[in-house]
Amino acid sequence: MIASIVMVLLCTAATVFVLVAVRGTAEKYKTEEIVASAVRVSYLVRRERLPPVILDEDISGVQVVNPRGQIVSTSSELVGRPRIAAFRPNEASAQDHKVLCRSSAFPERCMIVVALRVPQPDGQWLVYATDAQVPWYVNRQLFSALIGSSLLLILLTAFGTYQTVGKALAPVDAIADKLAVITTTDLGQRVPVPKFDDEIRRLAETANQTLDRAELAVEQQRRFASDASHDLRSPLTAMRTEIEEALLHPEAADWPKTGDALLESLDRLQALVTDLLQIARLDAGAAPKLVAVDLADLAACELDRRQRKVDVVRELDPGVLVTGDRLRLARLLNNLLDNGERHATSMMIVKVYRVDGCGALEVVDDGAGIRASQREVVFERFTRLDAARNKDAGGTGLGLSIARQIAESHGGTLTIEDSTLGARFVLRLPITHSEC
Repeated sequence: MIASIVMVLLCTAATVFVLVAVRGTAEKYKTEEIVASAVRVSYLVRRERLPPVILDEDISGVQVVNPRGQIVSTSSELVGRPRIAAFRPNEASAQDHKVLCRSSAFPERCMIVVALRVPQPDGQWLVYATDAQVPWYVNRQLFSALIGSSLLLILLTAFGTYQTVGKALAPVDAIADKLAVITTTDLGQRVPVPKFDDEIRRLAETANQTLDRAELAVEQQRRFASDASHDLRSPLTAMRTEIEEALLHPEAADWPKTGDALLESLDRLQALVTDLLQIARLDAGAAPKLVAVDLADLAACELDRRQRKVDVVRELDPGVLVTGDRLRLARLLNNLLDNGERHATSMMIVKVYRVDGCGALEVVDDGAGIRASQREVVFERFTRLDAARNKDAGGTGLGLSIARQIAESHGGTLTIEDSTLGARFVLRLPITHSEC
């Protein structure tokens, strides 16, 4: 529609320009023709061969007026009519012309009137010659040709633009149709990618990349839900088994022992639910409460309140300030300490120091360590290596995943690096007012 409107405006402007140019030329030509007719009549006046009725078929009318203002000769169409005009050429020129509308001789038309002065012995004679003014459309044939060609151009533009835009947007329609049928249960489909390297191709590729991420996220959610339900079922099943076994022989049941077993299962269930809630908050992107945190002070406070299962060596450099949520960072540290205690043989080392514009916190245990091929696997949710299951069957498999998410939410990193002892977990966070 826009292209058609633009073409209408262009055709209108072109038509007006052509009509104005052609009309100017035609009017000039007609004025010259009227002047030529007046000159021919003036020759008759000079030779005194002027008939009472002038036969001139080329123009609409001619009148000859003597010095006394009397019409002495006229064309056949003006016999009995008044003077065509009353103006006369000025003294500096022998002729003049004007456009007169609604004159007494031609009351219904606008006429081009030429006045020619002819000097004679008895005074100045005037020859008036006139013809109809050129209409604004010049003539019907030209006007019809211009309108017809304009309409043809407009129709061709509308049709051509419609076809071109339709072809150009066909891939967009295909993308929209495909996106309309893709659901969360069928994220394996992808939108068609056009063959031309243009914006629409980039749109399709971006849509497919988004679908890739959505499929991966949904798959992770499904796997997470499956693993969570499995881990939640285990303590519940253990508690149910303990209760059912005690109820079968209530008089012979060791109820304190049963209560201890139930409490152990409840502790595991509570830890799992707590971890699941923490992951839900992290996945929801809840903004942390940012304050300045001294990593050495945080590590010392958390180590002081914990019951020691192994010896802990502290190497804490004071004044390493980072910006973060103190509670979340404390949770991260405790997850690392829990993991270290679970795998340590007799000792852990906790370090805080500065390195390359970052605040670093290390937790190193003297256990068996983690193979390089499994250093990223341990950060996946519900992942527990065989060694971890043998050491402690009550873990949730979420601690290290939560720790890494907390680190990344603070703009930092949590990795496992080479160590001469066991596993060496290294947390790096941007120091306050600097970049890491």
